[in-house]
Amino acid sequence: MSDALDRIAAALERLSPPPAPPADPLAYPAYIWRDGALTVARDFRPQPLDALKGIDAQRDALIANLDRLAHRAAAQDVLLWGARGTGKSALVKSAVGHLQATSDLALIETGGDMLATLPRLFDVIARVRRAFVLFVDDLGFDAPSDARALRSLLEGGAEARPSNARLVVTANRRHLVPRDIAEQESAINPRDAVDDALALADRFGLSLGFHVVDQDGYLAIVRGYAEANGLPFDASEAVAWATRRGSRSGRVAWQYIVDLAGRSGKSL
Repeated sequence: MSDALDRIAAALERLSPPPAPPADPLAYPAYIWRDGALTVARDFRPQPLDALKGIDAQRDALIANLDRLAHRAAAQDVLLWGARGTGKSALVKSAVGHLQATSDLALIETGGDMLATLPRLFDVIARVRRAFVLFVDDLGFDAPSDARALRSLLEGGAEARPSNARLVVTANRRHLVPRDIAEQESAINPRDAVDDALALADRFGLSLGFHVVDQDGYLAIVRGYAEANGLPFDASEAVAWATRRGSRSGRVAWQYIVDLAGRSGKSL
């Protein structure tokens, strides 16, 4: 019986090969933190910074902060918040790509469901002679209690993130945690409930807001993407594209450019 079980176990091992070894944290421009290991991000090709329009102030603030991190100076954790599709994620990737030309800076992207494993990631990168942007995209929590682990990582925990790494988080709402009016009204001290909901956002040293753009701003974004990719475009067609989608944003502008490139027989 034991021989049969051994043969079955050996067959299963052949069918399920061991996971690939972790990626070298010094060798690549971008990584994914997945299943407790660093894997290489395939085809990291962020947009050039000058293709991102209408977010100059946010761009300059983020670049200045990440440049300090890249050169081992004090830097802030960053929260980019605001309307969906306004360029938050694109700016993070473009900023890292821009700074990689002059410094040794890498991006590590992870999901909100992996926050509990970040201390393991810190162990991996703490002694690496390189700076890292730990990128958590589209983060949000259902309740204040869900956010406390991240609060400890940002500030106040027994083992915070190492000095060569800073968290850069994007979210559609500034305070990350919804404000429960019923809980607030029933609390003995309503201010305590409000403070608990806002405590996470307060721990980011740099908070950058992104807002819905008007038509001129939307067309400027389209023009920036079109020029960066060598594509002529018609403004009225770009406006019609946004109208059909009921939204003007950097994301909608990029979707229009993808459609334009496809109709022109070009790849992006």
